[in-house]
Amino acid sequence: MAALARIDIAGLDARLQDCHIEVACDVDNPLTGPTGASAVFGPQKGATPAMVRQLDANLQHYADVLQRDLGVRLHALPGGGAAGGLGAGLVAFVGAQLRPGVEVVARALGLEALIAHADLVITGEGRIDSQSARGKAPVGVARLAQRHGTPVIAIAGSLGSGAEQLHVQGIAAMFAVVPGACTLEQALADAAGNVRMTARNVAAALQVGAALLPRSAADSGE
Repeated sequence: MAALARIDIAGLDARLQDCHIEVACDVDNPLTGPTGASAVFGPQKGATPAMVRQLDANLQHYADVLQRDLGVRLHALPGGGAAGGLGAGLVAFVGAQLRPGVEVVARALGLEALIAHADLVITGEGRIDSQSARGKAPVGVARLAQRHGTPVIAIAGSLGSGAEQLHVQGIAAMFAVVPGACTLEQALADAAGNVRMTARNVAAALQVGAALLPRSAADSGE
């Protein structure tokens, strides 16, 4: 990538000009910068700080060449950093439109109509952390629920740094299914049982809350 000199799309299949391509992205991270593909996802894949700087410089160069040769500026495009920069590439080469993945799926399922008639929504994700606020499914579901005043509970494999940010995004409570310190292998092996246990605890907490309502009403004189 660092050695990329120019981009020539003369051989691109002309039929692509007649195609409408919509891409479902599960994150809104841009291609480059402190919240870009390299900085956010590089460490998750084992990249050291030095590697991350080099990777981001490579993507910066790639974006500069795209702007020069194709006339499209994609450095800060939301979703451009999805799938390691694939989002930006699809926009540049086939004119794709990037859409939040949760919106695409929700529209296909008619999810908002279902939420509108629900008393409670339970959603989930493998890991909930600060990155979850950048277009991940739980926040997308919570935003739909907020339109109808429906409370949302999230169950996740684990809760990471920044998970508390999701409270202001409409998620009332979050629960991690891993009961204690363990290896990833142990967590995966016990996942089904841990999810069931957590779901039972959530249900029990809801039952306690329901039982307290009459007492609260009586105490207030209602």
